[in-house]
Amino acid sequence: MNKAELIEKVSSETGMTKAQTERMLDTTLDIVKKTVKKGDEVKLVGFGTFTKAKRKARMGRNPQTGKSIKIPATSYPKFRPGAEFKDIVR
Repeated sequence: MNKAELIEKVSSETGMTKAQTERMLDTTLDIVKKTVKKGDEVKLVGFGTFTKAKRKARMGRNPQTGKSIKIPATSYPKFRPGAEFKDIVR
């Protein structure tokens, strides 16, 4: 399911217009992104938790030359599904 299909499904089940649904979805995702970027968690009980995680700096290898390179530390978004979501998927 892509974003357009999700918007269509939500709008048909809620009675909202597609434009209203798209604004609501975009706003929700923007808030989640900004909150995680700051380092805070977004917990949706029964669905899961969005967090910011860190990777340590490490040594890697350039596959073309075989030389060792240093890969810097970085942050990345992480999602942990909730128990209810896991049970539904199983």
